[in-house]
Amino acid sequence: MNYREEYLRWLEIFADDEETVQELRSIADDEKEIEDRFYTELAFGTAGLRGVLGMGTNRMNKYNVRRATRGLAQYLIAQGVQDQGVAIAYDSRIKSDVFARETALTLAAAGVKAYLFDALRPVPVLSYTVRHLGCAAGVVITASHNPPQYNGYKVYASDGAQLGPEAADAVTGYIRALNYTDCVPMDEAEAREKGLLTIIGNKEVDDDYIAMIKTLAQRPELLAARGKDLNIVYTPLHGSGNVPVQRLLKELGVHYTVVPEQEKPDGRFPTVKAPNPEDPNAFTLAIPLAEKVGATVVFGTDPDCDRLGAAVQDGQGVFHTLTGNQIACLMLSHILKSKKDNGTLPANGAAVKSVVSTELARAICRDYGVTLYEVLTGFKFIGEKIQQFEETGSHQFLFGFEESFGYLSGTQVRDKDGVNASLLLCEAVCAAAERGETLYDTLQKIYQKYGYYKEINVSVTLPGKDGVAKIAGIMSHLRENPPREIAGLKVLAVRDFARGVRLADGLETALDFPKSNVLYYELENNNWICVRPSGTEPKIKLYVASKADSQEKVDALNADMADAAKKLMQI
Repeated sequence: MNYREEYLRWLEIFADDEETVQELRSIADDEKEIEDRFYTELAFGTAGLRGVLGMGTNRMNKYNVRRATRGLAQYLIAQGVQDQGVAIAYDSRIKSDVFARETALTLAAAGVKAYLFDALRPVPVLSYTVRHLGCAAGVVITASHNPPQYNGYKVYASDGAQLGPEAADAVTGYIRALNYTDCVPMDEAEAREKGLLTIIGNKEVDDDYIAMIKTLAQRPELLAARGKDLNIVYTPLHGSGNVPVQRLLKELGVHYTVVPEQEKPDGRFPTVKAPNPEDPNAFTLAIPLAEKVGATVVFGTDPDCDRLGAAVQDGQGVFHTLTGNQIACLMLSHILKSKKDNGTLPANGAAVKSVVSTELARAICRDYGVTLYEVLTGFKFIGEKIQQFEETGSHQFLFGFEESFGYLSGTQVRDKDGVNASLLLCEAVCAAAERGETLYDTLQKIYQKYGYYKEINVSVTLPGKDGVAKIAGIMSHLRENPPREIAGLKVLAVRDFARGVRLADGLETALDFPKSNVLYYELENNNWICVRPSGTEPKIKLYVASKADSQEKVDALNADMADAAKKLMQI
């Protein structure tokens, strides 16, 4: 069936849904739009579903939510775990609450119990809830930090981590066998009456979650003594971090100011182009407020509160927006130094980072005698490492991070946690103040000790069917034409994660990683470049990482490498 036939079929099978019919008829003369909405199905992967809101097989809508949910239900029934139930959370995005209720009632119709939150909650709270209530799975309705026209459907396994590749493939099989008309939700009153829908909130989860986060403080006495003297500005960027982060800061006694224009949930995200704390523009309101109230640190969380970004003031009063790698290394250094100082640094301590995250973390870990593990991009792989450590007793997990502003220092959540990160950031600021320095000073001392590292990311958006083909073409071209040098630096080895091999000096060795469409170039002098398509957006991503013995040298080298890599990718 081609896209035009599928478009007409939707008009027929949803003829009784006036809103759907009206929307589809409004694009009747736009062939390109019809093609984009119906040329394929919205893919279900390890991150679940994510797409632009609207009607169509390639859009986020209630019908795709129902179908994905029914497929998930059948997978859980086949595993015999349906009685454990599924926890469901949602953020502030447009229709997140609607899709969450559709999820709960579609599960109920399949005989699977649903635990639905009474209001919006962050991703890490959902991850915690799955483990806390012993659920078989979890679902969060969110599109993370994407622009407002997006929404998504994240699925979590019973360990609280995002669904792994094998499980995602199995759920996909069930989804594809379903017709949309097979996926009808139960009436809410009936679901409640039959005990298939339970509404949860503070008593069941939140109080325990906040209490758990507090246990992750490295030096609670430091926060108690200095928290009231902090001067911090926080922005939830209209998202789900608003309530839990503010509650945590208040209970810790931290002095802070919230950005009033960005405090309340709003799925339109009216004050930012995209609600992404990775983007310095996210702090356009926060930094002037900080200057007004005399704050030296600004931080913000994205709509589902799994990411945290920050800006810090230097000695001259200038704010510097930090990268995810810089924030992670400040947190890692703080954790390891605190544990060493108080005698709690374990002999088998381990940290975990994604392959595209900074190598500065390796230098820090080596200095403290901590093992650093690498995993593919996707926090589920960090969650898998935590599980392995627990099952084998080989290591004690201390910290995990991705350069994309995701951090975790506990084990009761198995995804990046913006609330956990808020605690660590406040504590690191207090520790710096105790040493008579700013957090910016601390970062400069880290560079002076371990070397100057710099990483930049370049993302190119290529939407639609043509974009998919373009991204595939770029990756194919790079595989067929491996470079010998980039920016005058010799390519020492190429890691092709899709083939599962590392090629160096004409010899191939196996990589101990899951297969993934990623190319990683090891260059001279601890420099590297990586290219991969995004798993959640129509983008191809370029990562450039450099090391030198001064800030000036690393800046120049990084710029040269980025220019050369863009030419290599033909972007």
